[in-house]
Amino acid sequence: MRCVLGLDIGTTSTIGVLIRPPDQTLALASRPVALRSDHVGWAEEDPEQWWANVAEIVRELMRSSGASPADIAAVGVTGMLPAMVLLDAAGRLLRPSIQQSDARCGAEVAELRAEIDENAFLAKAGNGINQQLVAAKLRWIERHEPKVFARISTVFGSYDYVNWRLTAERAVEQNWALEAGFIDLKTHGIDDALVAFAHIPRAALPRKVVSHEILGVVSDRGAAESGLEPGTPVIGGAADHNASALGAGVVGAGDVLLKFGGSVDILTATDHATPDSRLFLDYHLKPGLFVPNGCMSTGGSALNWFARQFASGEAEAAKKAGLTIHQWLDRLADARPAGSDGLVVTPYFLGEKTPIHDSNARATFDGLTLSHDIGHLWRAMLEAYAYAIAHHVEVMNEIGYRTERFIVSDGGSASRVWMQIVADVLQQPLQRLAGHPGSCVGAAWTAAIGSGLVSDWSAISAFVRPADRIEPRPETPETYRRGYRRYREIYRSLAGRGAS
Repeated sequence: MRCVLGLDIGTTSTIGVLIRPPDQTLALASRPVALRSDHVGWAEEDPEQWWANVAEIVRELMRSSGASPADIAAVGVTGMLPAMVLLDAAGRLLRPSIQQSDARCGAEVAELRAEIDENAFLAKAGNGINQQLVAAKLRWIERHEPKVFARISTVFGSYDYVNWRLTAERAVEQNWALEAGFIDLKTHGIDDALVAFAHIPRAALPRKVVSHEILGVVSDRGAAESGLEPGTPVIGGAADHNASALGAGVVGAGDVLLKFGGSVDILTATDHATPDSRLFLDYHLKPGLFVPNGCMSTGGSALNWFARQFASGEAEAAKKAGLTIHQWLDRLADARPAGSDGLVVTPYFLGEKTPIHDSNARATFDGLTLSHDIGHLWRAMLEAYAYAIAHHVEVMNEIGYRTERFIVSDGGSASRVWMQIVADVLQQPLQRLAGHPGSCVGAAWTAAIGSGLVSDWSAISAFVRPADRIEPRPETPETYRRGYRRYREIYRSLAGRGAS
């Protein structure tokens, strides 16, 4: 029984899936992850928690599937991009990871912009100068935690860290390196001059590996700690949004995936790179393609925060109705009108990444009155992310990317209320998916490709099938056009600058 293991090191949870090609899902398991924000704009996690989750998940998958570790042909790990993990020379963690949604390095981004020709950087590196760059994060460490900076021996990402714990091999996957700002698009290699902007020794950045390349095998120590078999191949890994896009079938112009996880992502596919500072650019998992994409700083993470902070009074009612707190809040929101009776939220709880790239942006609730209740507030939160998606679609169209077929995936797509709002704001139908466990299945399939267990990238479609299609309602367009205009105007007025 040859199968492959996919692991997703997500913002709010670690998820594992065991699949058997061509079309069997054997088991799925998850464990929660704690996201810390001890200061305004900070987002940190404990990599040791990811590793502990992996060990628990592997053992649960073995129990529930009846498979043994010897049955696993390969392991693929996906995760947030580009989270930053730092090790010293002895392989000890120097501090908690700095997550991709972290917005602490605004001053360092401004410093880089003053130092570098931004257009030349964009043309070379494929991505603009923004808070996503690992160079900016490292300069923050250099300035504020000099003792930590002086001990840095390895810099890599979340799934790179898990790969290292599995194999003892230090490497960076190509999309981590690209979004980190270290890849030259012309050569597709790590560029020494780009690394120099981070003020770290070149040796601190490990070798680059392609997503489906086998970077190593599970070591004896990795096996003892994880429950896997020594010698099991481990691939380079995958950015979580790219793994989701592969599983959802986003492989051609006009295909768009909206991914509703801890953050909200929007991705399309193209056979050529068109760098634009408003979006991120990645390699597609299928060689020869690129993935222009946007990623918001928050999504499900902000909804979870709202539910914890403001919805405790609804917990008893939700329990009596047999609903989770999120489902109960959805029910309340569905009873409120489109536009939330004039309440508009800008969801910049951790600053914002694409398309405005403003680490100083802040969340606002505009138009709040005594007539609003928690149902209005929840609906306005859901509408805020729909407006943010519309902003990304507008930018993609301006660049020249077609946006014709919208597919939705990951945990938030299970909310019928939220998806109806998104369809209404975009005035486009949304195709939901059945059987899509998220990014982990894309990681598993990439491992199956890399290990030679399968050879057809598109055959992953056997694990994901279309579910219902959510059509936009004809009575909402004008309400949401007004709401979108206000959404954009609020940011412009508070930022004190022109349109982004």
